[in-house]
Amino acid sequence: MPRRSYDQYCSAARALDTVGERWTLLIVRELLAGPRRYTDLHADLPGVSTDVLAARLKEMERDALVTRRRLPPPGAAYVYELTARGRGLLPVLTALAEWGAPALSERRPTDAVRAHWSAIPLLGLLRRHDGTLEVRLPEGTFHLRLGPDAPSYADGPAEHPDAWLALADGTALALEQGRLSLAEAIKTGDAEVGGDTPLAAALRDG
Repeated sequence: MPRRSYDQYCSAARALDTVGERWTLLIVRELLAGPRRYTDLHADLPGVSTDVLAARLKEMERDALVTRRRLPPPGAAYVYELTARGRGLLPVLTALAEWGAPALSERRPTDAVRAHWSAIPLLGLLRRHDGTLEVRLPEGTFHLRLGPDAPSYADGPAEHPDAWLALADGTALALEQGRLSLAEAIKTGDAEVGGDTPLAAALRDG
């Protein structure tokens, strides 16, 4: 089907022509953590139908945001991954997360949650640090690759983290909303930093 357009000669309108459809930026959020199989994407996007997800992925391939490739044996499954243009949306999602943080109040019974959904806001908050940081939340674990060169994140523990950060329930949101600093969270016991590295020391210093 032909893509709908705002038909406006404006860079913001052109961007929204590409990423303004429902679910597109959330698919980017998932793929920023690395290549994913279709079934994994569907599992971490509660509420999206299989038809809509398949359609969005095809559109994103057409727009050169995503590529699809087959894993070598024994995996032999297809995975989707972001192109360089797709990865370039990280600052966009970071800005959206910062803008949307005040709208997050108490979690509703219908709200799904995944640990790695806190990764993008924390990447923004910790952007001045450098190294691999494993983040442990009550919902699960992910890790951040911090630094000036293409910061990124991935689901699950890091193989050799420079430090780890454990956050109590609700602390990630409090940090994201600016209601609590990391130094304050460490002092109150809502956050704990592990490791004997420059990154761990810098985090403890706030």
